[in-house]
Parts: sequence; C-alpha cells; structure tokens
Amino acid sequence: MSRVSDPAVGPAAVANAGATAEAIRHHYDVSDDFYALWLDRSLTYTCALWGEDGDPAETLERAQERKLDYLIAGARATGARRVLDIGCGWGSMLRRLTEAHGVSHAVGVTLSESQADWFRARQPAGTELLLESWQEHRPADGGYDALVSIGAFEHFAAPGLSRAARVAAYREFFTRCAQWLPLGGRLALQTCVKGNNVVMDRRTVADLLFIMDIIFPESEIPAVSEIAEASEKVFDIVSLRNDPDHYARTAGEWHRRLTAQREKAVAISGEETVAHYERYLESSVGHFRNRHLGLSRIVFEKVR
Repeated sequence: MSRVSDPAVGPAAVANAGATAEAIRHHYDVSDDFYALWLDRSLTYTCALWGEDGDPAETLERAQERKLDYLIAGARATGARRVLDIGCGWGSMLRRLTEAHGVSHAVGVTLSESQADWFRARQPAGTELLLESWQEHRPADGGYDALVSIGAFEHFAAPGLSRAARVAAYREFFTRCAQWLPLGGRLALQTCVKGNNVVMDRRTVADLLFIMDIIFPESEIPAVSEIAEASEKVFDIVSLRNDPDHYARTAGEWHRRLTAQREKAVAISGEETVAHYERYLESSVGHFRNRHLGLSRIVFEKVR
C-alpha cells in the first residue's frame, strides 16, 4: 500500500516515498550464503553487460566486470579522489573502483544489515560502507567527484503513488546527488524501467505482481520519461542505453545456477523461498525478452 495518498506533493511526502528499511531487508537479508550459490563470485546482484559478439561461452563474472567498468567510465570515476555508490549491495563496485580504477576512497550506502556485515568482514583498503539511506547520507570532505547507483532506483518510490509523487521523489534524489557533485560531475545510473509492450496475458500480469508483492515489496518500476522529467534542469542526460536482452540473459544464468544448487539452497533458506526465487528469475527472463520490462543505463552530468 502506498504511504503517500495525497496528490499534493510536499517535502514530507517525498521523504517517505520509497521502500522502508524493513522492505529492503526482506529481500536482501534472505541469506548471504543463499545468494552466493547463484550470483557471480563478486556477488553483483544487478544486470550484467554482455559482450557485443554474443559469445555464449562468456562467463557471468566477465559480464559483471564489464558492467561495472562501463558505469565507472560513464561517471568518469577512474582515478577520482572520492566516489559514492548509492545502494552498494555486497560492495562489488567499491572493490572495482579501488582495486582496478585507482579511486582513493570509495563510499557505499545500503540499508541491508546482512550486506553491510558481509562487506565489513572482508573490507578492502580505501573503502567505506555506511548502513543508511541516501536521504540520511551526509558526505564528509566536501562531497564526491563521481556517483554511481545500480539497481537501487526501483526502491525510491512505493506502489500506488501518482506520477507527480513519483517524479517528486526522483527529483529529490537527483537534487541531492547534484549537491554532492562539482559542476560537470557525473552520475551513472542503472535501473529497471517499464517496458513499452503493454500487451500481457493473465499469467504475465500475475508474475509481475508476484515479483513486486512478494520479492520486492514497497518498490516500483519507474518509466524512462519519469526519470528524464525528474532530472530535467538538474542534470543533462549524456547517454542512455536500453538493454532488456542483457537482463534476460542475466536472469536466465542466475536461474540456471540456482536450480543447479537447489538442494543446498533449500537447506539454507527453505523450500518456499527457493520456489519463490525460481519463479521470479524464470519469469523475469520472459518479462525482459518480451519488453514488458527494460533495463536502462543512464549517464547524467551536472549542469548547474
């Protein structure tokens, strides 16, 4: 249920527009060991970037590295002094920034206690992980040279909000990001978006509702037009690519890995959780392949 019902959008409404910490932990705190069974070695839980040649032998690990490198390049973060990852997960971007791209200090924020504990037990030099939301974050040392956010934007607006309320919530995010960047600084964003194919059978609709209600509660998929409107006159859009086929392949690979480790997965998280994730991953392949969902990778540049 939406926590903002008034069509008049004010500061209080914007502040409470996204998923709660409890909703985030419902998904991401299932079990680190469970996710480790089917994600790549870096525990990167977002759409990969597969090679243009479509090599069927390419590994998920390489495709995830390519994705991280693509967004780092887009944000012009290589060699930067300070970079922020908003919604950092298990920290694969933080490690890539510091270990492969010469970033002096990479900061990540997450609301998942499990992810924070996992990362801090293995924390590499030059990184910092904070258990807080982007709304709560107050950067030290005068802000950041570059920002990245991968797979978090879907949690910034709850279901049931009007378009105006969603855009207002997203605009608050972009405004905050702009405050943290110098003029000309960049934000590289990756998010699922609503697809343009709205023709769906009952099973497709049911599967989408299942994903949003059971797997990702209190979250909403944005439209590309909402993102563009919310960022207008705060950021320029430098580049935008839509990669639904890349997410179809990523979800398919995750599903293959999970089913291959099904017995261990059930022992860790139980039959119901495994069955839910099998349905979510298998149906996601079709949602992206049929363009019911899209995957946007967008680079923004601060203009004022």
